Amino acid sequence: MRIEISVRALVEFILRNGDIDNRIHQAPADAMQEGSRIHRMIQKSMGPDYHAEVPLEYVYEANGYELVISGRADGVLDKFFGKPGAYDAQESFIEKSVAMPLIDEIKGTYRDLNHLKEPVLVHLSQAKCYAAIYSRQIKCPEIKVRMSYCNIDSEEMKYFDYKFSYKEITGWFDDIVSSYLKWSDFEYNWSIERTASLKKVAFPFTYRDGQKDLAAGVYRTIIHGKKLFLEAPTGTGKTITTVFPAVKAMGEGKTSKIFYLTAKSITRTVPEEAFNTLRKTQNMSLKTVTITARDKICFLEDAERNCNPVVCPYAKGHYDRINDAIFDCLTHEDSFNREVIIEYAKKHEVCPFEMSLDMSLWADAVICDYNYVFDPFVYLRRFFADGVKGDYIFLVDETHNLLDRGRDMYSAVLRKENFLELKNTIKEYHPSIAGHLDKCNKVMLDMKRECDGCTKLTSIEKLVNPLNRLAGIISEYLENHSEGPCREDILEFYFDISRFLTIYDRVDDHYVMYSEFSEDGSFLVRLFCADPSRNLSECMERGRSAILFSATLLPIQYYKKLLGGTDEDFEMYAKSVFDPNRLGLFIGSDVTSRYSQRSDSQYMNIAGYIHNIVSARSGNYLIFFPSHQFLDDVLACYVDNFLDEDTTEVLVQKSFMSEDAREMFLDRFSAGNNLDLSKVIHMDIDIVEDKNILGFCVMGGIFSEGIDLKYDSLIGVIVVGTGIPLVCNEREILRGYFDDKGLDGFDYAYRFPGMNKVLQASGRVIRTEEDTGVAALLDDRFMQGSYRSLFPREWKNYKTVTTGTVKNAVSRFWTGLSGN
Repeated sequence: MRIEISVRALVEFILRNGDIDNRIHQAPADAMQEGSRIHRMIQKSMGPDYHAEVPLEYVYEANGYELVISGRADGVLDKFFGKPGAYDAQESFIEKSVAMPLIDEIKGTYRDLNHLKEPVLVHLSQAKCYAAIYSRQIKCPEIKVRMSYCNIDSEEMKYFDYKFSYKEITGWFDDIVSSYLKWSDFEYNWSIERTASLKKVAFPFTYRDGQKDLAAGVYRTIIHGKKLFLEAPTGTGKTITTVFPAVKAMGEGKTSKIFYLTAKSITRTVPEEAFNTLRKTQNMSLKTVTITARDKICFLEDAERNCNPVVCPYAKGHYDRINDAIFDCLTHEDSFNREVIIEYAKKHEVCPFEMSLDMSLWADAVICDYNYVFDPFVYLRRFFADGVKGDYIFLVDETHNLLDRGRDMYSAVLRKENFLELKNTIKEYHPSIAGHLDKCNKVMLDMKRECDGCTKLTSIEKLVNPLNRLAGIISEYLENHSEGPCREDILEFYFDISRFLTIYDRVDDHYVMYSEFSEDGSFLVRLFCADPSRNLSECMERGRSAILFSATLLPIQYYKKLLGGTDEDFEMYAKSVFDPNRLGLFIGSDVTSRYSQRSDSQYMNIAGYIHNIVSARSGNYLIFFPSHQFLDDVLACYVDNFLDEDTTEVLVQKSFMSEDAREMFLDRFSAGNNLDLSKVIHMDIDIVEDKNILGFCVMGGIFSEGIDLKYDSLIGVIVVGTGIPLVCNEREILRGYFDDKGLDGFDYAYRFPGMNKVLQASGRVIRTEEDTGVAALLDDRFMQGSYRSLFPREWKNYKTVTTGTVKNAVSRFWTGLSGN
């Protein structure tokens, strides 16, 4: 068996030390591309004896396995390149001196090289590893190591040269390897245990109708290295049915790591439970980690600003203690969830967020947000940065969310007023930066004068050129100053322009560039990724296979096209296991949410629907609206005309809710309305058992998907409107983009996204085979064929109702169920 690690990963892991310090400037997102350019420039300038990108490999025979350490030396200067024994005792002293090989390690930097007094430890260590491996290959008595630093902007060079004897360099390297052996020993022993257990794992439940075919389809997709677009209605057990075949594929050696990707933190517990079920019922040996966002797991307030050794004791000396924390957790736990990470981080006084990222290296499965695979500014560079294709499996849950998230990840915006505000703030302290800010502001002022509300742009080179110069001067300042007046303001602004320039390098025919005025009058320049398929596909190509699944993926070709699918990729529609007769589906034909027809009479009719449906059967209901404003208007009408506070309690989704507030909201829907009274301290409600609970929510919000309210926790959902987004510049840009592609722009920009929200919200009511409930769709547009064609196949038996007939219709549904 071979255990492989790169030279870079080895030295960065074994030799890291010191503090986490966000005051130290990190290289911009385009540094890798610029660094590659610098590498090529230097390599081409060297003589004929200089060999670029030399692959080197060292194999250590460990106990039962081979530890393979490999990488590419940036350059080897050696006229006897790669000839073993070229430097033997027969050569003269002068010949050996002249012939001594040199290992060159090249690093591009934005720092002022005059301030660089010595090489970075891990950079030099990387070069020394290559020197040791090369020395062993050719048996040379001495070898030189050179660190070549190049300023990316000025192309100025600075060198640090060292000379080592064969014994010195190989002895140093052997110590590094010895330090890593306890880690590779663990990996070897764990892989044997894990693989043996995975071969025995069986599906932990009795297969539901069609579920075995579904799991087989996922497995075949993984084996063939393709993507699968899977619509799996609620109740098909899509999580366990995708996790199980992925785990079996790992047992067969088809993958080294599974990434389970979620859109919202509230849904992370679902895959955790699936993996835990396999552990408990199948004695599965598999290590999983859940990555929680920095701001949610940090021990301090304002995580971004306080991530430095002055403020945070967990940041101070973090790298001195982190490896002990990892090994402790690794050898005592299998599920590195949020609570476990926090426990070990506190025990070893390390940053919990950074620890979770490190644990991902050792976990077999990583549960994390979409960002960590797809976002070009957040993705896990330890897996994806080198552009090398891995054997990873991506399980993408609630895939319908990936479309808008993908657009956001690959779009960028600049606000003109930010340039002027920062200029006025810093001009006293940083006149040079202020001058470049002024130049960019003047260009944007010219663009503002040419903007007619919303204007498509064919070129923005006149803005990009001064932006590049501004980015360079700010980067140099940040590299050379860890503190200083207005530094945080400059750093935050730098991230914005760096993002914009990085996205600009991606702009192609999948993008629309435009300028517009925001609601507050600010002038904006946008790089809008209308079609994220190419960017998302590139990310998925980093792995072996991707399974993209959701309960609502209609029309499936729409999602397949925009999420990077090809004709060779697969599609599946999982059959619903639910008896369609257990869902009463009603369409309200005498109301609408059309913006042009909103009025007090419409609000009264909708409030009347809510009252009549609840009157037909007491219980818990969620009512979804297209916007907070619409919600407020109907709520006011309902409270004034229909609410009986003795029998009914109203809860309202706010525009922002903390995790505790969300949990308390959902707790009121627990079976029997049970609520942990200790959580009610800050809730202005009277606790009365057996009340009707009505939750007024917004479609597409935190309560419209990813929550399981089973049995009598929820007996009805009322969806007001078709969910189509409000008309705005962005939606109209989308509409025009797809019209120009020969597609139906209205469908792509409005109807399809809106209906997905409707389907997601409606899907809250039936969660198990034993559930019963009603779903009312209140908008006359649902009677149109263009909307009904997007209904799932289980929605055949809908009934058309009005405000006056809905109560009797719903009552008959409930009576019919009890009669059965």
